[in-house]
Amino acid sequence: MSDLQQAADIHDEQAPIRPRRKGIYALPNAITLASLFSGFYAIVMAMNGRFDTACVAIFAAAILDSLDGRVARMTNTQSAFGEQMDSLSDMVSFGAAPSLIVYIWGLNDLGRAGWIPAFVYIAGAALRLARFNVNIGVVDKRFFQGMPSPAAAAMVIGLIWFSDAFGYARASQATGLSWVAFGVTLFAGLSMVTNAPFYSFKVFGGRRSVPFIVLVGIMLAIALIALDPQRVLFPLFCVYGLSGYAVYGWRKYKGVPVSVIATSTDEPDEKGLHH
Repeated sequence: MSDLQQAADIHDEQAPIRPRRKGIYALPNAITLASLFSGFYAIVMAMNGRFDTACVAIFAAAILDSLDGRVARMTNTQSAFGEQMDSLSDMVSFGAAPSLIVYIWGLNDLGRAGWIPAFVYIAGAALRLARFNVNIGVVDKRFFQGMPSPAAAAMVIGLIWFSDAFGYARASQATGLSWVAFGVTLFAGLSMVTNAPFYSFKVFGGRRSVPFIVLVGIMLAIALIALDPQRVLFPLFCVYGLSGYAVYGWRKYKGVPVSVIATSTDEPDEKGLHH
């Protein structure tokens, strides 16, 4: 090897590693801000009586929320700031926004009784997000502990969109619809703080790779939703909302530990829950 080549190699070894350009961190945070704006936009639309547009904005926020973390991992730009920003955005888009929208849409017709599910929902979202942040390292990745806030928001907002598809722009236009909103909102709010395991769809059969049959199922589900999202999404999320309790009951029946959270590494029943 020539002296010139050796000098070049030494220079390359001694040269400082160029730090990653910080501009790329703007990408996942921009997606998070877009999700936050969707939640804000949904509230504004609801205040103006445009509930169908508000529903679309919440579903758009859910899609954006599912992308920001994946983009951050793909570009290796995860940060503590991004995690906190994501939680605050979720609190607005899937906590405050659905609570206010459903209250304006129908719960206010019940008087002060309408405050109960609206507050339970927003409080449940706050508790759910706080618990998720502190338990993120000790949870079974196959399941969520309690219903995730985007799914809870989709259930509440889905009811409004579903009703609009049948010509009920407001709950007051149908007898008893306000009480249906009462029940759905209360159920979604309490489900976020329950210990029932809701499938996360992150790991299939203990593997991170997705079987081909699952891809076929996802394709069929997308096609079904595309046919009529207003009428399909609400029943779909209702099924998901009940699935956590079905898994909880099945585990209880089989005598399998129902908790997806590990509190001690010494407990045999909690083996495998620490990551």
